[in-house]
Amino acid sequence: MDVYGALRELHQEKRKLDSAITALEASLRESTRGPAKRRGRKSMGSEERILVAERMRKYWEAKRMAASQAASVNGSPQPGGHLDGVSSPPATVA
Repeated sequence: MDVYGALRELHQEKRKLDSAITALEASLRESTRGPAKRRGRKSMGSEERILVAERMRKYWEAKRMAASQAASVNGSPQPGGHLDGVSSPPATVA
């Protein structure tokens, strides 16, 4: 039995198998790779930004109206003029 010949044939077969494995792995990576996923916050277009700004303007206007109606019912404005009722600490004179 020619040991060197058998080794040479086995090495040739190994190279063919390595090549086939590499090709299969590459095709597997390509087929499983979908569209790249974006990370983080979605960017907002100018039209969407305008709509959000308008919606927030209406929200805060309604909030101010509710606060002013509550103040008129209570007879006095909220301390510090804040909508949430939190006033700033009094100024200290040094």
